[in-house]
Amino acid sequence: MSANKGWWVPPEGEDNLSGKFLRKTRESPLVPIGVGGCLVVAAYRIYRLKARGPTKLSIHLIHTRVAAQACAVGAIMLGKQHVG
Repeated sequence: MSANKGWWVPPEGEDNLSGKFLRKTRESPLVPIGVGGCLVVAAYRIYRLKARGPTKLSIHLIHTRVAAQACAVGAIMLGKQHVG
């Protein structure tokens, strides 16, 4: 048993979040575009929340999530076409 019971320590050789992001950026340059597009779409849809009209909040948020995911998946698919 270790003395740090209750603390999670990442395995050796595992990077932090920024290191993983930089590695993925080097492997596929469209990752930042997908992440940025996802954030832009989500921010815009949340900004337009008041103008949703008679649409329920839950439906509006589901549409926001789907639009953001579509942007990220589209960037991934574009990246795969350029690689392979």
